[in-house]
This record gives sequence, structure tokens and C-alpha cells, in this order.
Amino acid sequence: MKKYFGFAILIATLWSCGKEEEEKCVFTPDVSQVTVDLTFERFEDSLAGISSKQGLVELFTREPLIRDYVFRRTTYPNDSVFINTIYKKLTNPHIDTLLMETHRVFGDGSDLKAQFTQAFANIKYYYPDFVPPKVQTVISGLDSDMFFSDSLIIVSLDYYLGEGARFRPQVYDYQLRQYVKENIVPSCMLLYGISDRFNKTRVQDKTVLADMIAYGKAFYFAKHMLPCVPDSILIWYSSEEVRGSRKNQDLIWKRFIDDKVLYSTSHMVKQKYLGERPKTLDVGPECPGRIAQWIGWQIVNAYMESHPEIKLQQLMAQPEAERIFKESKYKPRGR
Repeated sequence: MKKYFGFAILIATLWSCGKEEEEKCVFTPDVSQVTVDLTFERFEDSLAGISSKQGLVELFTREPLIRDYVFRRTTYPNDSVFINTIYKKLTNPHIDTLLMETHRVFGDGSDLKAQFTQAFANIKYYYPDFVPPKVQTVISGLDSDMFFSDSLIIVSLDYYLGEGARFRPQVYDYQLRQYVKENIVPSCMLLYGISDRFNKTRVQDKTVLADMIAYGKAFYFAKHMLPCVPDSILIWYSSEEVRGSRKNQDLIWKRFIDDKVLYSTSHMVKQKYLGERPKTLDVGPECPGRIAQWIGWQIVNAYMESHPEIKLQQLMAQPEAERIFKESKYKPRGR
């Protein structure tokens, strides 16, 4: 216990020390010859402007995925209860406030559309056969945040109004910082990066290391689809947490080695080091949550830096986490 306490105090002390490191863009592909035909549909005004139950039924009939995945039709006992409940929600005066704030934050949606278009163009640069999904924006009354599939992305804009909004999602405070407009497109790129459409893994490998490398590849993928987006946005850390994690990589790694984390298959260990939580207390009181995901990203970065001949597509297609780890020769030093 004394040994752990001393290690935790050391982490806490060092986390706030050191010179800020300037973050640079990664390789930015030339997509001037890449064409992206993006279908971008806005439904926030239509939903907030519903004036009859029949109008709501007609909208949901035309857009069944908004009905089923944004407003979760299957959680209601029957259509009558569903329509009555959602109609009451969408005609509540608070919806007008949400709509006005959505307009304030997102305007006419052109900036968000441009971000999606740029990110999809970057994907097509690496994967020419990629077909961009349709993107729809809605206002859900804070009912859900996002629906994601290969062919359709639905974003509930009122979930991403950010600090200062009158109404915010009912989640833990440390999770609220994820729900800002800057996180929408990066979140989608991470979902692409972790999906087996791009990220090949060996499903039989149930170790923490395998999950670390899978997440690391996802972050590497997302970073290259959004070359100048800060690491803190991609991993949902504060800037201070990113700087602290960089400076203390050697101490974090020592804890991983001492506690035999890498090759554990324990669900509890995975929750401690990979799961969503405000802090990784087993490393130190100031160590951010999901720290094993971040270390996995650094391992993948080290692997790619030491193998400049390997292309992003080859990295994503490599299913062997152990091979990536060993060939990365990852050996962190404090900064």
C-alpha cells in the first residue's frame, strides 16, 4: 500500500509540471482531385415545427430510422403511446429554446457539412471505393446523441450545444465535455476507425493488449482523416490531461508492467484501464480514464514511426496486436 501511495503521489505531482508541447498536424493528403457527393439533410426545424400528430406520423413514415433509432420506437409498448409521447415532447415550449440554441451554435449547418465532406474526402484518398453515408441532423429533445451506420449518420444537434447551453444531456460532468460541436465529426471518424470495416483484429485474442492496439489503430486512423484536430478532441481528454499523459508515459508504463496488465483477460482489469471513467486511479489520482487506449495509440504511433514503409491501409489490415506491439519497440521515457 505504501508503494502504491508513493507512486500515486508522484503521478499527481508530475501531472501538472512541464513545458507545454506544441501539437503538429500529421500528413495531410492532397484531395483536390477527390470528389465527394454528400447528401446532407436537416430535420431539426421540421421536428420542432410539428403541429399535429398526423404530421409526426407522416414524418416518421418517411424517415423510419429517425423514428426507430433517434426516438427509439421499440422501447414503447405500442404506436399510440409512442406517438403521443413524442408529440408531447416535440410540442413542449422547451423545444423552441433547444431549436434557437441549435441555430445559434450550428447556424445553417454548412460548417458541419464542410467538416464531414473534408473527412470523407480523406477517407476516399486512402480507400477509393469508400461511399460516403448520408448525413441527417435532428433535434431530439436530448433523447439520443448519434446513430451511425455505413450508409447513414444521424446527429442530434441539441446533444452537442456545449458549455453555456440552457439544457444539457443528463450525463456525468466528465462526459459533458464530449458533447460539443467540435467532437461530432471526430467521433464519427473514431467509429469508422474501430469498425471491422477498416480495423482488422484477431477476435480470439481477448487480452488487454489486443484491445489497446485496436483502439490505438482507431485513433491513428481518425487522426489521419482529420490531420490537424488536436489529440485531446479525439480522445476526449483536456489539454492538461494529454500533456500529463505524454510527460508521464514512463510512469504509466511502469504501472502496466508491474500490475501485469498487458496480457490480462480479466473483465475487471479491462474496465479499470480501458473503460469509460473519469480517472484511472490504479495508476494515479490525476491519471485520466481510458489510459490504456491512449497508451495503445502511442504504441501504434511508435510502430508507424519505426516502419515508414507501411501505409495506413496496411496498418489497419494487420490483425496481430502482438506483432504491432513487439515491432513498435515501444519504450517510453518521461518528458
